[in-house]
Amino acid sequence: MTVEVEERPVHAALDVLEAARLAAVEAGLPYAGGIAPQDAWALVSAGKALLVDVRSAEERKFVGHVPESLHVAWATGTSLTRNPRFVRELEAKTGKDALVLLLCRSGNRSALAAEAATKGGFSQVFNVLEGFEGELDAAQRRGGSNGWRFRGLPWVQD
Repeated sequence: MTVEVEERPVHAALDVLEAARLAAVEAGLPYAGGIAPQDAWALVSAGKALLVDVRSAEERKFVGHVPESLHVAWATGTSLTRNPRFVRELEAKTGKDALVLLLCRSGNRSALAAEAATKGGFSQVFNVLEGFEGELDAAQRRGGSNGWRFRGLPWVQD
């Protein structure tokens, strides 16, 4: 099955970042804002941002991940124990001044991670909305209505 990926010009994605910043201020978000998966991919593929997957190593391996994305787990293990070194590890991989886009399963953990990174001194950390797998549907399944994979964006599975 071939999925058509809508190409977004990088300048349009940069405009989306500014709109996300304004919306974040209006909503009182404690981080720079949230952006759609398509806009995240436009920025990453143009070399304008770093994509950091904050899911566990197990999720990346068994569910899939975005090629060449960085990995800093927000939580680890089957009980998803919070990684106390998250901000330090993120800084080591990206630097505090980089434009960083955080991705998790549904957008919830990455929002928490974005808040922690902002408190840790990062100023350009955005949450990738919908996450890798998307939100739960009425049948308690993911991937049928939104998310990185649903949008047909690049991903691989080990």
